[in-house]
Amino acid sequence: MDYTINRVIADADFDAVDTRTRAALAAHGFGVLTEIDVKATMKKKLDVEMPPYRILGACNPKMAYQAIGMEPRVGAMLPCNVILRKVEGGVEVSAIDPVASMQAIDNSGLHAVAGQVRDLLAKAVAAI
Repeated sequence: MDYTINRVIADADFDAVDTRTRAALAAHGFGVLTEIDVKATMKKKLDVEMPPYRILGACNPKMAYQAIGMEPRVGAMLPCNVILRKVEGGVEVSAIDPVASMQAIDNSGLHAVAGQVRDLLAKAVAAI
């Protein structure tokens, strides 16, 4: 099973894809709660260079509330991470597949919510 929903935006500017990604997430009910600039962090902590790489912690509040109500410790697996990384020929956007990440939890109701979140993330990634 794949654990991410992926799309490469060909010949695109990294920051432009970031803007488009945030807009697509917002249009599908997600807010960005956290942001990690991995490239800058690796430079600061390890003094190494790497291509642009950013992690966005996306959350759909309604779905998160529903999931936490079913499984209070599920917060350890939230928010849904979406990565942007510069690749040959463009920028790759990869969103976690919540169904794959929730397989460790034995709760069919939670799996149904994860499926709904996956559908929304897939639509957002397709809309970028």
